[in-house]
Amino acid sequence: MKQRHSLSGADLFSMTMLGLTAIASNPAMAEPVTRPAIFPGPVSVVLGGDAITLGRSVVLIAAPGTDAETLAQVRRILGMAGVERIDVASRLPAKLDRPHIVIGTGDARIVRDALTRSKAPQDGHREGYTLATVAAGAGSLVTLAGHDADGLFHAVQTLRQLAEHTAIPALVIQDHPAMAMRGTIEGFYGAPWSMADRAKHLDFLARTKANTYIYSPKDDPYARDRWREAYPAATLTALGALAATAKRNHVDFVYAISPGPSVCFSDPADAQALMRKFDAMRALGIRSFYVALDDIEYTKWNCERDKTTFGASGAEAAGIAQSYLLNIVQADLVARHDASSALIMVPTEYYDAKESPYKAALRKHLDPRIVVQWTGTDVVPPAISVPDARAATKAFGRKTLLWDNYPVNDYATSTGRLLMAPYARREAGLSAELAGIVSNPMNQEAPSRVAVMGVTAFAWNDKDYDADLTWHAAARDLAWGDERVTAALLTFFDTQHLAPTFGSQPWQEQAPRLKATLDQVREAIAEGDDKARGEGIAELTRTADAFTAAPDIIRAGVADAGFAEQARPWLDAMQRWGRALQLTAAGLAAADQGSAAAPRFFADASRLAAEAAAIRSIPGATRFDGPIKIADGVLDRFVADAPTLIAVSAPTTGPTPAP
Repeated sequence: MKQRHSLSGADLFSMTMLGLTAIASNPAMAEPVTRPAIFPGPVSVVLGGDAITLGRSVVLIAAPGTDAETLAQVRRILGMAGVERIDVASRLPAKLDRPHIVIGTGDARIVRDALTRSKAPQDGHREGYTLATVAAGAGSLVTLAGHDADGLFHAVQTLRQLAEHTAIPALVIQDHPAMAMRGTIEGFYGAPWSMADRAKHLDFLARTKANTYIYSPKDDPYARDRWREAYPAATLTALGALAATAKRNHVDFVYAISPGPSVCFSDPADAQALMRKFDAMRALGIRSFYVALDDIEYTKWNCERDKTTFGASGAEAAGIAQSYLLNIVQADLVARHDASSALIMVPTEYYDAKESPYKAALRKHLDPRIVVQWTGTDVVPPAISVPDARAATKAFGRKTLLWDNYPVNDYATSTGRLLMAPYARREAGLSAELAGIVSNPMNQEAPSRVAVMGVTAFAWNDKDYDADLTWHAAARDLAWGDERVTAALLTFFDTQHLAPTFGSQPWQEQAPRLKATLDQVREAIAEGDDKARGEGIAELTRTADAFTAAPDIIRAGVADAGFAEQARPWLDAMQRWGRALQLTAAGLAAADQGSAAAPRFFADASRLAAEAAAIRSIPGATRFDGPIKIADGVLDRFVADAPTLIAVSAPTTGPTPAP
């Protein structure tokens, strides 16, 4: 008798991401069925009691019009799963003698037939999909039915995760995004990403079912200071290649321009210059556009014409002037494309939701089709609640697109940090009040994926989002599923857990896993019991050894070499801190045994700690260069305090014993 379980996305996260239990291929051994861990968490999963295996030979049936890249990804997934032979057919036979995979949108007859055989409904939401697997006689049937082409592509990302394991449970997944826009805005100051990094990031966004990438690097001169000038031909060629990569990945490439520092809002020539820039992007296949008016002075005009047209400068006049120009651009978008075209803008007052003359002017004069971005309750907000978003809707007169300044590290209080804590303190239910979420990432593309994966998972299914387990999934993605590398990455992430704000208090705690271990060691030593003290020091030694080994494991095993390169000074500093912690453990062990060598261990630990603390970030790689921070306030404090935890004998002469 089959068991049927209706699962929410939260149920799916119940399995640890450090290793999934394989499902037995024999149906008689398949009870209970192991729940698959899928990221982002699907809206609904119903499990059957059997499991299927793909084996070495399958039949692939693609509905007419199936996107070529989507189909190519299915073939790659099957090959990685061990399938050696893929036969192509156009219809399902009455009896299945081996695995048959049907792929297409739900309006195709063959897809409807497959869904009927699987007793699976079609998801009716934009970007939605149904994925059904069922054992059928001597064979099996896997159906990927997209509501549209994007939904079908997302279904393939789920199949990829299911096919990583020996067997696939019989199930029906119905899934669709909670938010219409999900992804990243390359909107930071400092060194922009390379085109190669952007292409890799687009591949990553596709794996996480994101659909939006906004090109808006602050240090692109042709998008900001020299915005009226045409791009060099080589840059246009590179942007065109990037736009093509985005299209293959079903990611909307949005081109942003930042004319605010010099634009004359009332001058038709500047409006034409804006639209010429967009025309150049249209020639590359780009169809989505954005005007950024953040980080500019709006209490003075850039031209006398604006003073004549809009009156004395000020917040309200700025809102009216900006609306005037943006409405012209919006009308041009509709004329060139269709009525659903929507310009995106970021206002000059882009944070908080307090009523103001500027916001009132935008609310009154800005075309309601234009999407407005908002960064939350602050530039770098510690939390965002549903009431916060509701207040922003009221202030701007429309649901806002959240520009979440996490994990961006282009501000002074983030100097020396990679921000790799889980994406947290964003309230479930925000999907009802926002048009979407895009993350502003770090100057370092690959390390940014840790937090961005949380952003995209939350935007897909905020109701069932689990921050910690998505954090583990991000480590597995970077490790390409290798458990040892995953564990090393999580150790590293923990050293970069703190997330600062523009204020004095961070909104994430620093190194919570390491801190818990070090606090336990302190308690064990303080208890005064020989056994407890010895066990505590032994645990510290194991922790120090794993900490020291993690950087080499990451360098050798991370799937994208760019991660190790972009994180290089942090990995170097972590290794030295690990050695300092090893010497600290050796000093505590020596002190516990009454050895006079303990002070030498502590002195060497202090020397290595000073060397580690002096390592600096890669010059020019981040907006603010500075000393690298590794579990600061936790690790450095423990190493400094260790000599006082156990009374030690006076130092002796001679070489320091090895730890």
